Amino acid sequence: MIEVLPLSGAVSVQPAGAASALRAEGLAKAYGAITVLSGVSLDIRAGEVHAIIGENGAGKSTLMKLLSGHVTPTEGRLEMDGRGVSFADAVAAEAAGVVLVHQEILLAPDLTVAENLFLGRELTRGPMVDDRAMNRRTAEVLASIGAHCGPRDRVGSLPLAQRQLVQIARALLEPRKVVIFDEPTAVLANDEVAALLDVVRRLRDRGAAVLYISHRLDEVEALADRITVLRDGRMIGTWPAEGLSQRGMAELMVGRELDMLYPPKRPEPEAAARLVVEGLRVDHGAVEASFSVRPGEVLGIGGMIGSGRTELFEGLLGLRPSQAGHVTLDGRAVMQRSVRDWREAGLVYLTEDRKGKGLLLEEPLAANLTLQALDRVHPGLALDRRKEAAALEKAVAEYDIRVRSLLLEAGQLSGGNQQKLLLAKVMLTDPSVVIIDEPTRGIDIGNKSQIYDFIDRLVRAGKACIVISSELPELVGLSDRVLVMREGRIVAELTGAEITEQGVVYAATSGQATGSAAARTETAAGERG
Repeated sequence: MIEVLPLSGAVSVQPAGAASALRAEGLAKAYGAITVLSGVSLDIRAGEVHAIIGENGAGKSTLMKLLSGHVTPTEGRLEMDGRGVSFADAVAAEAAGVVLVHQEILLAPDLTVAENLFLGRELTRGPMVDDRAMNRRTAEVLASIGAHCGPRDRVGSLPLAQRQLVQIARALLEPRKVVIFDEPTAVLANDEVAALLDVVRRLRDRGAAVLYISHRLDEVEALADRITVLRDGRMIGTWPAEGLSQRGMAELMVGRELDMLYPPKRPEPEAAARLVVEGLRVDHGAVEASFSVRPGEVLGIGGMIGSGRTELFEGLLGLRPSQAGHVTLDGRAVMQRSVRDWREAGLVYLTEDRKGKGLLLEEPLAANLTLQALDRVHPGLALDRRKEAAALEKAVAEYDIRVRSLLLEAGQLSGGNQQKLLLAKVMLTDPSVVIIDEPTRGIDIGNKSQIYDFIDRLVRAGKACIVISSELPELVGLSDRVLVMREGRIVAELTGAEITEQGVVYAATSGQATGSAAARTETAAGERG
């Protein structure tokens, strides 16, 4: 039998008799006079995946922290197994069986994987720590979630995606009643995502209640039994996942019908290439890479995680050892070997790691914005605070950076607004070539649309743009040309109707292009040879 229950104006469908693992009634959170979440009521049931979706700033992460003991609610109450509970902190919540897998990496980089998993709960044999038992148990958990690292690997030496899997493994080391995932796949490759989704399904099938936050609506569609939508700190409603399309989810998130997500493709540019790179070799990254990009063009860079996409451009920028055969920018041969040199020449780079490498999270917005353009904002020896404040006000308006105060620190912004701030920061130097690595990673659908519009505006203004992306719809929707990399080599160039998700995947996995793309790539390789 199916039980139909009204919930905040929506319909919630669950099998009758499904047990409630965690229930929230009227949850609210305020910081001083500012309310960031209000009126949220949820019934999280054993044996289901309950997805929470909403734009950045909608209150999703605040809700997760309230449910997992990281933050104390201003109003409302929690129940577990029909009894009221109040978690003093996250440790108390975990003891009760509720664990949050954070979006941020919260691991000790100098410790091994096993030491991180058992930190604070080490296994012992007599008076000694039992490293053998911890390593054995760690290997089992890592294998169960598809991680490609070992118990003795030092966490600081692991790629970002593997560190995220280690964090997930730590959360799943012990049985849990409620497991909350906050954007768990943001930095994972496709095969790692598939393995993690299987883990989530197994948790559900074992009777755990799973709360799942993701901006990837395809994951929500594949996993969720019910979907709750938050908007502007309020709960819009809860819907059965069956019959709710990705487009329907997106429209509930933004509160309006979506127009076309991607801007219309631009006419093919006729101008000469703005940046030409020939024979670039990057240590442990790229082999004899040659490419060019023209003003008014978006050049997409595709390929699987580990194909050398980021490494190629970090090598060009001098962030890792490389040797370049020949590089020209706006027709002039250049020998820049640092990010600063390139910036002064007119080329800028937006890192994929905006929190770790792109922004100073504990510094004010104005300081972050102007850091790379000090000579423009502060031409003298003294800091011109008035000019700095004016630059911030202009950037906030131009890039629609949504802030409650201009005095905030960068770390207090949502992910989408942090990305807008990073884009405004690099554009303040007025570059001619912009390289953007993972432009919308961890960003909601509304902010994605804005970022795409910003990219379209800058290329229509005559800039050249290179976009590195793991999201195939994004790569296909934005790019005028796509170069596909595999094992450090550019193996295909796709143009026009060749730019499809299938074409990118085929080239990335087989190392071959099809049709005219294959002929064009082979001709270009012959010319370079």
